[in-house]
Amino acid sequence: MGELFGTDGVRGEANTVLSPELAFKVGKAGAHFLAQGQSNKKVLIGKDTRVSGDMLEAALTAGITSLGIDVVEVGVVPTPAVAYLTREEDVAAGIMISASHNPVQDNGIKFFNGDGIKLTDQEEEEIEDIIFNTWEQLPTISGAEVGKKKEFNGALDKYVNYLKTTVNHDFSGLKVVVDAANGAAYDAAPRVLAELGAEVVALNDQLEGQKINVDCGSTAPEKLQEVVVEENADLGIAHDGDADRVIAVDETGELVDGDYILSICGRYLINHNQLPQDTIVVTKYSNLGLHQAMKEAGGKVEVTKNGDRYVLAAMRENGYSLGGEKSGHIIFLDYNTTGDGILTALHLLEIMKDTGQKISQLKDQMRELPQLLVNVEVDDKVWEDNQAINDAIKEVEEVLADNGRIFVRASGTEPVIRIMVEGEDKAELEKLANSVAEVVEEQLTK
Repeated sequence: MGELFGTDGVRGEANTVLSPELAFKVGKAGAHFLAQGQSNKKVLIGKDTRVSGDMLEAALTAGITSLGIDVVEVGVVPTPAVAYLTREEDVAAGIMISASHNPVQDNGIKFFNGDGIKLTDQEEEEIEDIIFNTWEQLPTISGAEVGKKKEFNGALDKYVNYLKTTVNHDFSGLKVVVDAANGAAYDAAPRVLAELGAEVVALNDQLEGQKINVDCGSTAPEKLQEVVVEENADLGIAHDGDADRVIAVDETGELVDGDYILSICGRYLINHNQLPQDTIVVTKYSNLGLHQAMKEAGGKVEVTKNGDRYVLAAMRENGYSLGGEKSGHIIFLDYNTTGDGILTALHLLEIMKDTGQKISQLKDQMRELPQLLVNVEVDDKVWEDNQAINDAIKEVEEVLADNGRIFVRASGTEPVIRIMVEGEDKAELEKLANSVAEVVEEQLTK
């Protein structure tokens, strides 16, 4: 991560950390970097419903057009719509203005290259280098050469129509409750489900940016769980603010997170000989139960570091088609180049329709193993080269063997070392985690 770019673009409190001045610079530098050498110098911009979206869009547009590069504004659309439209339209790059599941006061800027792919760490570092070191060398444009902006009014329709082509069944006879988090999915999610024949109960489906992610959506699914049971629905779906993730709810009101979704989709595709190399890609934080479920079906799991763009990189490098995170970022690479919550929901419904099984039955194909997290406050977060800590970790790994795991990492924001253990026996996990915690505390506190 660089000075400006984090794990998913530039993000911070809007109008303070992420100011219009910063957005102007990020837009100008990013457009210069991504449009150089491109024949059609246009950048596509989408946004979620946050009230600060218009302000940041104006600043980005000013920075981009000052280079003589045109801007195509697509309005309020999901992040995966920006990835799709960037691929489909004749543009050099795409930008999504969103802070995903974060509260309304935050916002963010994330770039896609002309193929709809999120930028690599190195590419983001090059954009930062322009901002901090070569800003004065950017070209000065004037007169008729200044860029223009235009609105693409049919953008969301194009995305919705595309989503419908990715499934083979209609969903008549299925009742779905969808929580759009008052975010970018407020229109697209209920609409595509209804157009495919489902009976839809929509929650938090308003264009009210001040309420985005407020006690709703994938980070607060409690109301959705209640409504699914009250409505006797077949499935509940919760999106985050930019709709690149989804958390499902089964007909009994139980949560179905990204690991369960990957298990359901991965095993189904294996059974239909449609999963390349019988392999899915996940991050190291996915539950070991997912690994076991895939192994039982004859499948394999490849593991990357945390972040959906690292999942995508592994998928593209090795020819895989399915991957994602426990948080609900699920990538179907045959259809889109980033996590797509609405697309994922459609494919869950497709599997339910094709198999005739309830979502709870499909979920039961995977057994989630217990996990235990212990946080240790420390004076020094540098632990990797500490022999005593590494010896304690090795002892736990030997005890767990192939039936569990241990992860130790330093918090990025607090003076804390996090110890996560996973395995079959919760009582044993507590004992093992505490044994490492004691060593960490002894070694890293004064």
